[in-house]
Amino acid sequence: MLIKLDDQQLGWMAADRARVLASGSGDPLAVGEAARNLAVLARKAGWHDQASSIALAAASGPLLAGPGSRLAAERGLLIQSAGYTAARAGDRDTMRELTGEAALIAAELGDRVLLLDHGGGFTSATVELHRVSAENYAGDPGAAVAAALRIVPANLPTTERRARYWTDTARAYANWGRRDDCVAALLAAEREAPEETHARPAVHDLLSGLLVTGRTGPELWGLASRCGIT
Repeated sequence: MLIKLDDQQLGWMAADRARVLASGSGDPLAVGEAARNLAVLARKAGWHDQASSIALAAASGPLLAGPGSRLAAERGLLIQSAGYTAARAGDRDTMRELTGEAALIAAELGDRVLLLDHGGGFTSATVELHRVSAENYAGDPGAAVAAALRIVPANLPTTERRARYWTDTARAYANWGRRDDCVAALLAAEREAPEETHARPAVHDLLSGLLVTGRTGPELWGLASRCGIT
């Protein structure tokens, strides 16, 4: 009998295969990144316990235990990922504990952008960016805004990260009931990365909500139109 797998299952199988191959290579960074990608897929599937276990096991494993800034950054990425998973599971305390651990690692590494090809890099600013999104999911938009205000967007290492910053900040403002600040953040995201902002489902959801829940203006309608929302 032929069993048809969906895209999520195929992605999981591919990521697990990549982890096995990376383990065989003995390259600690490859092993860590394969584990992080597998943990992300598990989180997206709603398997929060498995996602956290995969990330934290890799972070504490012997291959990443050695000295060196790149190994430390990979550990930070994995712990940060587990923190975000805790937020998605509704565990605010664990999210804050793990994100704090990642932030300490980033602070010890200084201002360098490390592992730019591993999820967009690892710095103090990228840890705070994850904290913004995590606090949003954990239900504390005030804490999300506070984290956003600690970030200098120009310090984020990629355009995608900077656009994500403004989108996540907009979501926090929306959840906090600050419409004008939400619209201003969405417009900043558009200036940073117009095409990506126009296409992002999260932006569409925010705009659709703003259009039906309160006063509107030409800036909001203009952005909605450019995003294909009428």
